[in-house]
Parts: sequence; C-alpha cells; structure tokens
Amino acid sequence: MIATIQILVVLLVVMAGVAVVASRLKIPPSILLVLAGVILALIPGLPAVELAPGFVLLLVLPPIIYASAVAMSWREFRFSLRPISLLAVGCVAFTTVAVAAATHMFLNLPWPVGFALGAIVSPPDAVAPLSIVRRMQLPKRLAVILEGEGLANDATALILYRFAVVAVSTGTFSIGRAAGTFGAIVVGELLWGLVVGWTMLRLRSRVRDPQIEILLSLLTPFLAYWPPEMLGGSGVLATVVTGLYISWNGLRLISAATRLQGVFFWSFLIYLIEGLVFLITGLQARTLIEGIRGYSISELVASAAIVCAVVIAARFVWMYPATYLPRWLVPAIARKDPSPPWQWPFALAFTGIRGIVSLAAALAIPLTIESGAPFPHRDLILFLTFAVILVTLVGQGLLLPLVIRLLGLANAGQLEAHADRTQEFAARELAAETAMRRLEELAAQRNLSDDVIKPLRVRNRDQLDLIRQRSDDGDDTHRKYADLRDEIEFELIDAERSTINKLYRAGKLKDEARRRIELELDLRDAKLANQRSEP
Repeated sequence: MIATIQILVVLLVVMAGVAVVASRLKIPPSILLVLAGVILALIPGLPAVELAPGFVLLLVLPPIIYASAVAMSWREFRFSLRPISLLAVGCVAFTTVAVAAATHMFLNLPWPVGFALGAIVSPPDAVAPLSIVRRMQLPKRLAVILEGEGLANDATALILYRFAVVAVSTGTFSIGRAAGTFGAIVVGELLWGLVVGWTMLRLRSRVRDPQIEILLSLLTPFLAYWPPEMLGGSGVLATVVTGLYISWNGLRLISAATRLQGVFFWSFLIYLIEGLVFLITGLQARTLIEGIRGYSISELVASAAIVCAVVIAARFVWMYPATYLPRWLVPAIARKDPSPPWQWPFALAFTGIRGIVSLAAALAIPLTIESGAPFPHRDLILFLTFAVILVTLVGQGLLLPLVIRLLGLANAGQLEAHADRTQEFAARELAAETAMRRLEELAAQRNLSDDVIKPLRVRNRDQLDLIRQRSDDGDDTHRKYADLRDEIEFELIDAERSTINKLYRAGKLKDEARRRIELELDLRDAKLANQRSEP
C-alpha cells in the first residue's frame, strides 16, 4: 500500500512537471505525458506500473464521458447529430471492417481476431485534438462535431468489441442476432440515461446542500454507466444521455452555490484523471515489450505500419462521402446545412487520434477462450493497439497545428467568436434592462423608500453602463476605459486583501470573518477575470 502511494505521488510530480513544459511549448499535455510514460517505462530498475482494464472501463471512463456531456450544448449537439452519428457509428464500423480485412489479408489473422483489433483501435479520442482546435480558433462547428463524436464513438466500438471477443471465444457469430442486440442496447441505454438524469436532478434539487449535491453528481455517471455495462451493453450511451439531460435542465434545478463549487471540482477531477491516464498509458510500454518477445522486429514494424496506415486512411476515405453524399442525395439537408469547404472534412479526418479507451479494451481481452486455449494473438493485439495510440497521438497530434495552418483554418473562427461575443453582450444588456424594470415595479408595488431603491438603482445602472462599454460594437475609447477600470479594480482588491491579511495577523480579525471577506474578494476577482476573458 505504501509503495502504491509513493508511485502515485511520483506520477503526480511527473504530471505537474510535464504540464509546465507543455504550457511553455504550447503542446497538448496528453502527448508529452504519453512520451514521458514511455521513457519512464524503459528506465531499468523502476517498478512496473500495470493498468487494470477494469479500472479504466469502470472507474475512469464514466466521469470523463459524463463531464464532457454536461459541458456539451444540447442544441449544438442536436444540430450536428447527423455528422456526429456518421462518425461515431459509421466511421467506427467502417474502420473496424477495414482493419479486419487488412490484418486478415496481410497478417493472416483470423477474421474474428481482426474484427476484435479493428473495434479496439476504431474510436478516436477527442482530448488532445480539441485543445488544439480551440487554441487555434477553428470554426466552432468542427469542435462540436469532434467533441460529439468523442462522446458517442466509444459506445459503438465497445459493443462491436464485445461481439468480436465472443466470436473469437465461441467460434460462432450471427449478424442478425448481433444487429438485434445492438438495437436493443441502444434503445435500452437511451431510456436508462433519461431515467438516471431525471431522477438525480430531482434528488439534487431537493437536497439544496452543495456538498451533498456534488457527491450525488459524482455518483451519477457510475449509476448511469455500470448497470448497462454489467448487462452486456457499453454504458457509454446512457452516461452521455444523462449528462446531456442534466446540461439542458440543470440551470433551473441546481443551486448557484453548487454550480460555483461544482465547476472547480469537476474541472480539477477530470484534469487529474486524464493526466494520470495518459501518463500510465505510456508506462505500459514495458509490459507490452515483454509480451512480444516471440515476434521479430521486422514483423512488428511491418504489422504496426499496416494497421496504423489502415486506421488513418480509413478515416479519410469515410470522411468525404459522409460529408457530401447526404447533401447531394437529400437536397433538404443541403438547404438546412450547406456543404462545408473541403478543408473542414480534411481537418476532422486528421484528428483521428486514439487514446486510453483503445488501450483499456485491448488489456481487457481475456487470456483464454471457452475451450481453455490462449486467446489467439493477444500479445500482438496489445502491441498493435499501443503502436496506433503512439503514432496517432504523438505523430498526428504534433502535426495537427501545422496541418491546420496549411489548410488556412487557423483563426478561421474569429468572425464566429466576434458574433458570439456580440450576442453575449446583447443578452447581458437585455437581462440588465429587465432587472432595472423589475426593480421599478417592486418599488411601486411595495412602496419602497429611496433609501432602499437608490443603491440598487445606481448599482444596476453602473452594471448596464459597463456592459455597454465592453460590447464589441461600442466605441474603442469606452472599451479602453472599461479595461482601465478593471485594472484599477484589481489593484483595489489587492489592497483590500493586504489590509485584511494585516488585521488578521495582528489579531484584530477572527478566522471566520477573514474567510467570509476573502470569499467575497475572490468572487469579485473571478467575476472581473470572467468578464475580461474572450469567449
């Protein structure tokens, strides 16, 4: 137990160091974490860190999927449901078949084993490419499609993976039965996800205690994921539906205090989980190397090259027909959603980076089949999966910014961001004007005195003036004055903090009072920082 804690502390130290380097180099931390893990795994004398597949599939995956679904806009997800479905279902299935055919033809793997490998390496991971897409200000539609695909493709891949493993173990497979089972799983998980989302949201609205609500939010993804997974499904779709339901309905049922604390809690939790998982992924290199000693270097290199090439090419082959054919065949789709430039599908195709789900599925392959014989080519599947992750994550991940610039998509979303910002300030202005009208109505209804109304009226008017000054459509001089006012207010907050600290250290202020004042100052500081941040 002590050794495990020591290893965990070391991993956290490495993770923190890599995060600092990644921020300076402007490289997604996931890429450097995998490389750091590989380097650590190859250092003689260091203890081996093995990744338990059940740990990833049952403990790591649910909160990551849930957090992404809650952060996703249901309106944008629904509008992009067609391209998301074509990628999350169609491209995953197409890649699975392509890998199975290639490995059967060139590597002489049995068809069921090839399908198992194809299902394992078919689902892309959106963590690394999304950070690059957002930093380089690509059109928001691309980010929505990429994030939506990342939410749903794991379900397709894991279901196909289960079918393939059963086919290898039993030696039998029925397409009709598999299709019926797939449909039943999808419908069942959609319904279960709605039930869990509705139940947990109502339960949280009755509790009205931030700590208990956050605890319930932490339990929600596991409640959504585990029952379908244990009944033979994937659990992914149910978790996605639960997260989307809570995202759409949570604003009116979750308290402000819970949202403030929950944003920080979930942001840090997901950051910690993803960082450790990518680092541990690299650490699996030693275990994988020990399992492939029966293969020659030339066999391994050739096999990895074939599988990586097929995985990357299959996404490009699928992307363009999936983008343009529906619009050509159904004019209504083209009218509602016009065809994008060819650079968009190319950028999406290049983001097919594989991650932890693929490795976890490969590690979860049983050691033996029903007859008691070893699972055929299990060690080779593990090696090829790791090779695909390494090539796509490091190779494509590092090249993605260059590809985006060559496509002319860098900063292509600036006009869209400007429009979003204009819409945001229009909404802020309308909300402030509504609040001022409501204030006057309350003053008339309750006969409130000027001593009560005047401070509120002045504060609301100042807030409205500040919103108008910050608007991108306003005068540049007004925006400069708003920025200058922010800088001065930051200085004033620092002065207040300094005074409170001196009073506390001199014994003239009790701890509870100091914490209340610090919380107010922190909220003012966070509000200013949020106002100055770009959308």
